[in-house]
Amino acid sequence: MIGRFFAGLFVNKGRAALTISSIAVGIFAVAVISAVGSTGTDIISRSLDDMGINSVLVQTEDGSAALSDDDVAVLSELDGITDAMPLLSSVTECHLPQQTLSCIAWGVSRSAGDIISLRAMHGRPLNDADIAGCEHVCMVDKEIALQTYGRTNIVGKTLEIKIGGGIEQFKIVGVVTSGLSAVQSVINDVVPYFVYIPYTTMQRLCGTTGYDTIALRLSSGDPEAISDIELCMDRRDDSIEVNDLLGQKQQLDGILSTVTAALSLIAGISLIVSGLSVMNAMLVSVSERRREIGIKKALGAPNYRIVFRFLAESTSLTIIGSVIGAVSGILVTYIGCICCGEPFSWEPSIMLFAMIISAMIGMLSGSYPAYKAAAMKPIDALKDQS
Repeated sequence: MIGRFFAGLFVNKGRAALTISSIAVGIFAVAVISAVGSTGTDIISRSLDDMGINSVLVQTEDGSAALSDDDVAVLSELDGITDAMPLLSSVTECHLPQQTLSCIAWGVSRSAGDIISLRAMHGRPLNDADIAGCEHVCMVDKEIALQTYGRTNIVGKTLEIKIGGGIEQFKIVGVVTSGLSAVQSVINDVVPYFVYIPYTTMQRLCGTTGYDTIALRLSSGDPEAISDIELCMDRRDDSIEVNDLLGQKQQLDGILSTVTAALSLIAGISLIVSGLSVMNAMLVSVSERRREIGIKKALGAPNYRIVFRFLAESTSLTIIGSVIGAVSGILVTYIGCICCGEPFSWEPSIMLFAMIISAMIGMLSGSYPAYKAAAMKPIDALKDQS
């Protein structure tokens, strides 16, 4: 029975192949767009995490250094906070042999690696001794090393930073990368170079005892932790802002997912055109199989069986095309990710939805040809073929 069904389905192999191909192309477009969008969303999300977006910043509205060690201690004791770090910044210049670069000097603690995702390529990170002794040591991003020495390992070299109204010399103890490294290599005229020094050293040089910002690392995206931080800071001073970068990142992820779904839907509009192709193919099939239909009706086949047969054929054509298109689209995107060195990601829900819609379009497209076949009178069908 199954063999006869598929024999009828592929009675004209060329037409069946073209019909399946039209469906496959539409699903292929949906598969590629949804997979590329999902992969791109994951890449952006990881990049934002590397930039230190997966954290919370506590800072004053006017940028004054109003935060203190007491604030760091209080925030560190809150539930859901895994680490707290004073953070200062200064837009300045750094002087290296035969070159002066615009940069941002960051005053950080030894927790910088965890909170703002710094990874040491060479040398070491800042340690407790550097912080306690207000040492003149620093870490630089790899872009500074490449720009000035043409290599990444410049540990042991010295640079001068214009800070606190004077020029101070620092020893490079580490070369680091962060999520911004890739951005800097593309738009280094916009994104400045980064230098990281002990926050205590920056405080002493700038003549301040407070902080611009306190960066907090959360154990999870628990909204109660954010509420506790806001409540704690409101009691301290209502001019202090709490910027939930993790929440903003989640909103961005949601926007990117919505855009991907919208683009997939636009690509899915081509399935409507494919549905017309299915309808045309089934109408031709009904015309070619009038004798078969007439014999079945003469032998007493009920109309619903005739309708079911043609609906099953049109739906089967769309399902076969959908599977081929989905597999091809996912495979092409997967190979593309491998070639680009990026991890592959896709949304099964979008693909499943597209395939269900495709099957429904196939059923609807086959309904008129099926009705036309069932409405035939046996004598007319046989007479036309005599």
